[in-house]
Amino acid sequence: MHPAPVRVQGRGEDVITMERDTETVHEAYSFVCLHCGHGWEEEYEIRHTTDLAGHRRADYFTRGARVASPLARAECPSCNRGPLRILRPGRVNSTRPYLA
Repeated sequence: MHPAPVRVQGRGEDVITMERDTETVHEAYSFVCLHCGHGWEEEYEIRHTTDLAGHRRADYFTRGARVASPLARAECPSCNRGPLRILRPGRVNSTRPYLA
């Protein structure tokens, strides 16, 4: 028996893959812009798949939309510059009371 094609949607594109194995995990990251000081946190659903040829890949989703890997992000959404520092989850939100 062969696996059925799986359609993954995101950013106006459809990707059809023949998958052998899929594992979904949830991860969160904190980001801080070292240029302007803007900080934010984001949660991701990460689908790790292995195709029939044995190649592995990870697709990232946030709020239902497919997005690029947060580890490849180079620009701050506030100032469109960088560099960015990636921290473990909760680091940005834990400092907000001290900044108000």
